[in-house]
Amino acid sequence: MLEQVDALEAEYAEVEARLADPEVIGDPDRLRDAGRRFKKLNEMIAVGRPLREAYGDLEAAHELVELADGPERDQFRLEVGSLELEIDRLEEELRGLLLPADPNDGRPVILEVRGAEGGEEANLFARDLHDMYLAFAAGHGWSVEPLMARDSDMGGFSEVMVLVKGEDAWTRLKYEGGVHRVQRVPVTESQGRIHTSSATVSVLPEADEVEVCIDDNDLHIDVYRASGPGGQSVNTTDSAVRITHKPTGLVVSMQDEKSQLQNKAKALRVLRSRLLQIEQDRQQSEASEARRGQVGGGGRSEKIRTYNFKENRVTDHRIGLTLHRLDRILAGDLDEVVDGLLADERARHLSRSANGGG
Repeated sequence: MLEQVDALEAEYAEVEARLADPEVIGDPDRLRDAGRRFKKLNEMIAVGRPLREAYGDLEAAHELVELADGPERDQFRLEVGSLELEIDRLEEELRGLLLPADPNDGRPVILEVRGAEGGEEANLFARDLHDMYLAFAAGHGWSVEPLMARDSDMGGFSEVMVLVKGEDAWTRLKYEGGVHRVQRVPVTESQGRIHTSSATVSVLPEADEVEVCIDDNDLHIDVYRASGPGGQSVNTTDSAVRITHKPTGLVVSMQDEKSQLQNKAKALRVLRSRLLQIEQDRQQSEASEARRGQVGGGGRSEKIRTYNFKENRVTDHRIGLTLHRLDRILAGDLDEVVDGLLADERARHLSRSANGGG
């Protein structure tokens, strides 16, 4: 891998020079891309340089074994063994860093939570998940912009959507898409029986207008009056917007803003992101990975996690991880779960790479 380290050193110098180029500095997109690559190269070189030194030390240790005898030779042989283990560790770490980056890394994230099975209890759980993600975002210093919310009769969410911005927001939120199951005694239960309900989470990378161009002729736009829980009108003007993308049948509705134009702009942002995901899924499918390339298949119909209140337990079914601190996780302390998912994805990528799967 030393040739790879040399190539990384050369690219590092080239990107460093690019970051000082006035033309790059004056172009926000090029500057952002160069900055991200420079950061990634820094991580790889921080492993590559010690690896090169270890190879040099190993060569010297082999020479000393040949020259020494008796106890001294045994000592140098121990050093050879130690250096070989260190080289194996550094090479594995570098191979992990060299894996292809997720094309959505660094993008803002559109996070949507909906109450699913379980009626009003599902909507209350959707609010719990929404609050968990907001706390998780705050803990990582990400910014959160509300996009839309449909309150339910008892204070939950039948649907809620936010935009999360942060350098590693996509990296650490992308595994959350799927069915989240809750087992607890609902506030609506008078007999104290535990019920099972669920909420669905959708995680989309936000698409730029340049990436996904939408033809106005492909859109059917309806405007209507916004409504709150129970269907009561909350606006006297037709400010709510429903956009139907005729080629795909996708429908996006927005009503939280007082302005029809603002609701339309938000709806188009969500529509572009859903269209981007459809295209990315198609490309992954053609590459034979499709959803198999995501943890546990990643399908939205799959139960990915169970939250059991009686046992204070959270189980992520994709990696078989169980933690008995549900209260802390719902308070936003999700990192141990996410780190486990990241490690699992990395191990599977390394396995495919070692087997020639790419």
